[in-house]
Amino acid sequence: MRHFVKVASGISMALWLSACGGEAPQAKGPQGPAGATEVGVIEVQSSSQALTTQLPGRSRAYLEAEVRPQVSGIIIKQGFVEGTEVKPGQSLYQIDPATYQASVVSAEADLERAKASLASAKATYKRYTELTKTDFISKEDFDTAEAAYKEAQAAVSVAEAALNTAKINLEYTAVKAPIAGQIGISTVTPGALVTANQANALATIQQLDPIKIDIVQSSAQMLRLKSSLKAGQLKASDDATVKLMLEDGSIYDQTGTLKFAEVSVDQSTGSVTLRAEFPNPDHTLLPGMYVRAIVNAGVDPQAIMVPQKVVSHNAKGQAVVMVVNDQNVVEARVVTTAQVINHQWRITSGLKAGEKVVIEGLQRIRPGAPVTTKVVSAE
Repeated sequence: MRHFVKVASGISMALWLSACGGEAPQAKGPQGPAGATEVGVIEVQSSSQALTTQLPGRSRAYLEAEVRPQVSGIIIKQGFVEGTEVKPGQSLYQIDPATYQASVVSAEADLERAKASLASAKATYKRYTELTKTDFISKEDFDTAEAAYKEAQAAVSVAEAALNTAKINLEYTAVKAPIAGQIGISTVTPGALVTANQANALATIQQLDPIKIDIVQSSAQMLRLKSSLKAGQLKASDDATVKLMLEDGSIYDQTGTLKFAEVSVDQSTGSVTLRAEFPNPDHTLLPGMYVRAIVNAGVDPQAIMVPQKVVSHNAKGQAVVMVVNDQNVVEARVVTTAQVINHQWRITSGLKAGEKVVIEGLQRIRPGAPVTTKVVSAE
């Protein structure tokens, strides 16, 4: 009896459901089919993008002069403080001038003697010139007088040159700064013996404002850039400005200018040297300092940029982004990335303008999953 009642109740329930509309309603999401996940997407846009590259470099003094003596002697005075600024023509060292002063006096005496001999020879020459008109002297005597006169003139010229040399050597006893700049450590002290044109410099002067930066670019990078420019993928930039990243990671507060590029490749390193010039009023940059130069590499007229966070990598190491196709289904798209600019990857292949890239809800989807989309800001 109880079994019969259960069967009757089941039949009654089935008839009631059929009368109320047949099959049970399917659950639907707010904007799509059952099971669809809502994700935030951005529409890919192409725009002009200036490209930069970071290259290693080292700073060099704008001007550098090694101070060496041009005459020999004992240093009796040092005229500067190490590490300070010096001016052109400032006396740095004084070499004992006594022997050079004596040489000047001797050269002056030699010049006076030569001038006296010239006066005598000149008078004889003039007298003989008059006598030749009356045939009172022979041709041979006249020729001798003329030769003596010319020899006396030459002797005066030699004496004048010797006096000039003696005065120059006397001036060289004051070792002067050839350029303006900051002078370094002195390698000698008063009392030291120095020799003319010695190998060891007495001190080094460096001009630090402005300062040069020698930037190194591999020849392979240069060839790739030229190839991209030739193919029309990039346009040459007219902006020759350069920025610097210092050793501590900070950006130098002055902007430099690219001056020139070397025309040959260094065979030992396979690189080309570029030279930039920077203002250095506070002497923040010192010669020999390692820096990274941020150089303009061209302009991509149709650059596609996507936020860094939307790019992941698959098991093969390939860059992948999640794209929503026209059927609102997620696709894992392999793309080629170039560089990061302002926290965005520049995509060189794999994406086209107008496509939808998932930026929100990535952790809730997988390739092939149906989704509903809402456009959000890339920020």
